[in-house]
Amino acid sequence: MTEHILDELGWRGLIALTTGEDELRAALDAGPVTLYCGFDPTAPSLHIGNLVQILTVRRFQDAGHLPLMLVGGATGLIGDPKMAGERTLNPVDVVHAWVERIRGQIEPFMRFDGDNAARMVNNFEWTKDMSAIELLRDVGRHFRLGTMLAKDTVARRLSSDEGISYTEFSYQVMQGMDFLELYRRYGCTLQTGGSDQWGNLTSGTELTRKAEGVSVHALATPLITKADGTKFGKTESGTVWLDPAMTSPYAFYQFWLNQADADVTGYLKVFTFLSRDAIAELERKVADEPFRREAQRTLAWEVTTLVHGEVAAQGAVDASQALFGRGELGSLDEATLAGCAQELGGVELDTGTSITDALVATGIVDSRSAARRAVQEGGAYVNNVRVDDPELVIGDDHSLAGGWTVIRRGKKSVGLVRTAQ
Repeated sequence: MTEHILDELGWRGLIALTTGEDELRAALDAGPVTLYCGFDPTAPSLHIGNLVQILTVRRFQDAGHLPLMLVGGATGLIGDPKMAGERTLNPVDVVHAWVERIRGQIEPFMRFDGDNAARMVNNFEWTKDMSAIELLRDVGRHFRLGTMLAKDTVARRLSSDEGISYTEFSYQVMQGMDFLELYRRYGCTLQTGGSDQWGNLTSGTELTRKAEGVSVHALATPLITKADGTKFGKTESGTVWLDPAMTSPYAFYQFWLNQADADVTGYLKVFTFLSRDAIAELERKVADEPFRREAQRTLAWEVTTLVHGEVAAQGAVDASQALFGRGELGSLDEATLAGCAQELGGVELDTGTSITDALVATGIVDSRSAARRAVQEGGAYVNNVRVDDPELVIGDDHSLAGGWTVIRRGKKSVGLVRTAQ
């Protein structure tokens, strides 16, 4: 017997809040449910926090339910209130361009044919011709100011020095209207989102109840955190994006590969479609053979393949091995090496730069004397070949794809350099 979708989500740690789990379970048992999840184009790419929502909706689709994937061409023009302060409003043409980019990132995860085909929707469609009078009379009359003021982000912003603009304060009205409109158009009765969006999710359930006299549902996933309390989804270079031009597949793979033993099992549940048995076996290996890091390697492979495809994932694996002397650097293409340089900090050098100066420029060592000593002791490598001359010039004969040269000290300290052409 197929496991109930709510039981699967519960096991994977993907249920933080619902408007009533018993009622939602009964609705899901009664037949296919139409659900939606919204993504605002407030940046040119989604990030791995958004991936939680995409994969959650995909799990509903796999269980036979009908997904609506909403990219907010209207709500993206306003922006959900942030704790930190007022958003900068992006130009309309920029937001509309981001809508198309984000649609393209979401679509590969969903099925758009069959009995429960997904559908892409854009709330700009039902807001672009709405007048202010219509918004206030037909929608605004169902909202109560006390409830709106009590929303967590609104309350915090109101008590701050900056306060909150009417524009951002009205965001919850816009998002609530999405649920009502999707109920009317497609019979949508469930919205999913992150727990930080709970106030906006319940704005939609309340508006639909008041306007149509029906009970609809909301389900929120928890915010993903690390066991040590630090923020998930950030690296030293910033946010981990789904766009390969913003976070290379190599850097993306490395992010997952570097997860701690305490976190990896939870991330396997949230970010992969591996079975309970497969994840239990990997969890056992974390406990019994942590030095092998098999769970981390599986996590990195599965998520990189989901987001970037098997070819890019294999390229990231090959690069990881080759950079540290366990593979052939000459097989890496320009895009892969550029991604490695982005992650490791590629350095542009003047023509005629020596290995000594290159080791210092990349930060592998902190002084020329330390660099010379590394070379003289046999611990320096150019493209995985040991060098013994501190004055060796990094030149065209060392160039890999894209003009990059890989230099290394010992087994773990790696940098990429490129000389001026």
